[in-house]
Amino acid sequence: MKIGDLRQGMRRVNVEAKVVEVSEPREVRSRYTGQTFRVAEATITDGTGTIKLVLWNEQIDQVNANDTVKIENGYIKSFRGEIQLNVGRYGKLNVI
Repeated sequence: MKIGDLRQGMRRVNVEAKVVEVSEPREVRSRYTGQTFRVAEATITDGTGTIKLVLWNEQIDQVNANDTVKIENGYIKSFRGEIQLNVGRYGKLNVI
């Protein structure tokens, strides 16, 4: 799948792309459990477009600028008016 073809609400998304940059991690607290998590965004591109990839906890330490990542079974969600690629509970993120 190409980034340029991704749309809000898509599921079972498989993408291979290059990491352009990774934001500084920030801490967020779960409304439901009160747990604190680290979250960051990686901007990724594949030549057809760019999208933000949401990284949680240990994923943040796996991904660096100029890495190529492969996302399997991800999904697209809109956050603050911008679509984002999420790995989610059932997806996989691999650095290749």
